[in-house]
Amino acid sequence: MTLAQQAIEVMLMVSAPMLLTALVIGLLVSIFQAATQINEMTLSFIPKLLGIFAVLMLTGSWAIGMLVDYVQRLYGNIPWMIG
Repeated sequence: MTLAQQAIEVMLMVSAPMLLTALVIGLLVSIFQAATQINEMTLSFIPKLLGIFAVLMLTGSWAIGMLVDYVQRLYGNIPWMIG
């Protein structure tokens, strides 16, 4: 159970910056669309794409470090899990 819990924690930690960025940008674009009454569905795609790309460039090395650390701990615990 701890293995699954650690996997979920790492997944949430790695994906949270990009998901929060998409949430904030989507909210801002929808407020802008409501204020200007522009009903273009594709308007939020480009700002979200650029925002997630920027966050990925800023936090990418940290996310890869987290994933590599998790996999190393996972492989290091194989003898403990087997027996």
